[in-house]
Amino acid sequence: MRLNIYKLSFQALIFFIVIISSYFSINALSGNRFEYIVYGGYVFDNIPLRIDALSGWMILIINITMLTGSIYGMKYLKHYEKRKANLAMHYVLIPFFHISMLMVCIVQNFLAFLVVWELMAISSFLLVILEYWKKETINAGLNYMIQSHIGIIFLTIAFIWVISQTGSYDFKSIETFSAKMAPEMGILLFVILMIGFGFKAGFVPLHTWLPYAHPAAPSHVSGMMSGVIIKLGIFGILRTLLLIKGNYLIIGEIILLVSVLSGLYGVILAIVQHNLKKLLAYHSIENIGIIGIGIGIGTIGLGLKNDFLAVTGFTGGLLHILNHSLFKSMLFYGAGNVYQATGILNIDRLGGLIRTMPKTASMFLVASLAICGLPPFNGFISEFLIYSGLFAGLKSESFAFSLLILLVIIGLVMIGGLALFCFTKAFGIVFLGSARSEYSKEPKEAPIQMLLPQYLIAALILAIGLFPQYILKLLLNPVLLFLPQLSKNVTDVYFAKLSVLSSIGFTGFIIILLFSAIYFIRNRVQRKRVIEISQTWSCGYTAPTPRMQFTASSYTKTYSNIVKPLLKTNKTETEIISIFPIEAEYSYSFYDKMEYLLIDKNLKLLKKFLYKLDFLQNGRIQSYAMYGLFFIVLIILFTYMEYLSKFLFDFFR
Repeated sequence: MRLNIYKLSFQALIFFIVIISSYFSINALSGNRFEYIVYGGYVFDNIPLRIDALSGWMILIINITMLTGSIYGMKYLKHYEKRKANLAMHYVLIPFFHISMLMVCIVQNFLAFLVVWELMAISSFLLVILEYWKKETINAGLNYMIQSHIGIIFLTIAFIWVISQTGSYDFKSIETFSAKMAPEMGILLFVILMIGFGFKAGFVPLHTWLPYAHPAAPSHVSGMMSGVIIKLGIFGILRTLLLIKGNYLIIGEIILLVSVLSGLYGVILAIVQHNLKKLLAYHSIENIGIIGIGIGIGTIGLGLKNDFLAVTGFTGGLLHILNHSLFKSMLFYGAGNVYQATGILNIDRLGGLIRTMPKTASMFLVASLAICGLPPFNGFISEFLIYSGLFAGLKSESFAFSLLILLVIIGLVMIGGLALFCFTKAFGIVFLGSARSEYSKEPKEAPIQMLLPQYLIAALILAIGLFPQYILKLLLNPVLLFLPQLSKNVTDVYFAKLSVLSSIGFTGFIIILLFSAIYFIRNRVQRKRVIEISQTWSCGYTAPTPRMQFTASSYTKTYSNIVKPLLKTNKTETEIISIFPIEAEYSYSFYDKMEYLLIDKNLKLLKKFLYKLDFLQNGRIQSYAMYGLFFIVLIILFTYMEYLSKFLFDFFR
């Protein structure tokens, strides 16, 4: 009874937060800024709360994802009611997490921002470790928490630098500070802030927490984190770009190179994953790369004073933030349906679920097509805009710059092609064919409460793909923040681009009608046809088994051999030594080589160093008392170092 009260209360609170914050969001997107100063006392000083068009766009995305995630989560968590999970605390944390993310978009005081950023990290950490009795869940949560705090260290360094020079805690002081400093210092400040926000966004090589946190978290939390929390890292970078006055050309090139690396590396690792949620986590890194490419193109447009380049880049990047939050949260909800129906996330052990879970399969397919950037879905629209900016950049008079843009286009094409390959594997192996292992229970379709959020998201995905001109009009004011002096000529070009996209949407609508007509005619023609099921030849096998099907590993075998130098391979195999071999085992998995080189090796060195100091922990009380006395003396010496140095100087003189 008490748990049901928590459920209803938390859902009502989420609805209330969504309604109130959406009011301010829509006003901001319409061009009406909100600003209010809160007195924060002696510690915080004045705390400006500001909602401009960029904040409004992010608030809208947060609300959509939190609303669908909370509806999905209510039914998904039913699975945990008989386990050790503290569901009451989980229900309380979700609105707290929601509010902290909204405040990140609103608060513009350095110290207060760090507080709400920390609250967001802590609340999301507690949501991730719902299954705290599992060792891998705790490890994933701690990994996420540690890397979040490394990011906070970089943000703190940048903020202290600005405060020391301006004496102000207001975000606007970044603009004042960067306007006075040398351009090189502006680039350095941006790089420090980008690293701090990049940990949350998941840019390579700051990405290593994502593949652990997403599989460990409940599916609705994975959807929320991938849908919005990593986008707040992007929001931080965008807010920095609005404030820093530096060499936009170099800053844009930095963003572009990091983004292409992230997109390619993310999709390369996604393809070889066996865990469905881990595969989706690496695709989050890939899509952060696509968003970054759009932002990089927009920033280069600012540096070159090419308004069309800036408009298409920022519009494509901002739209892809929304698009990714939609189809990626939907994919995680689909993975949650599969997990609750089968208890399995290993793709090699799944199969044939389209027969028992046709609605989940349909929704997963829609999201898969959208994330691959295929029309008539939303992913195509944002990627089309980014490609438009890239092709416009090819016309540059600088050969070096044109070559850079050409390489970025090739990289984006490869990202799209590899994503398509990955999701043919994911959908084909999980939902088509026959089950590759025995399920503990007969899989059943997810209940309507878990399907409804996916239907809502699918409707939005199609709406953006078919009618992009309406959603892009909402983006005009956020884009104008980066181009306050946008000329009338470029505004006309912008709306001309909208008319092109409306034509694309109309073409997509025709494709859907043709597909529906063919499907309807086929069903009418075959309605009275008798369906016969018979044994196929099966390549000479008289007793075919599901193990004869492609697995995820065999499907990507050739690809795995090509990219093996980029990955670290772990093998498990049984050596066959007799004529009549016993049952053998062979399996392999791929490990992130960048994680191994940057984290694992350094952790081993740190452990090796710490082991040499284990003599300090010898169990003797006298030694521990001596340590305390030693540090007290050390503190006194440091405190009076000036007087001591003067005394020694006078003494020896």
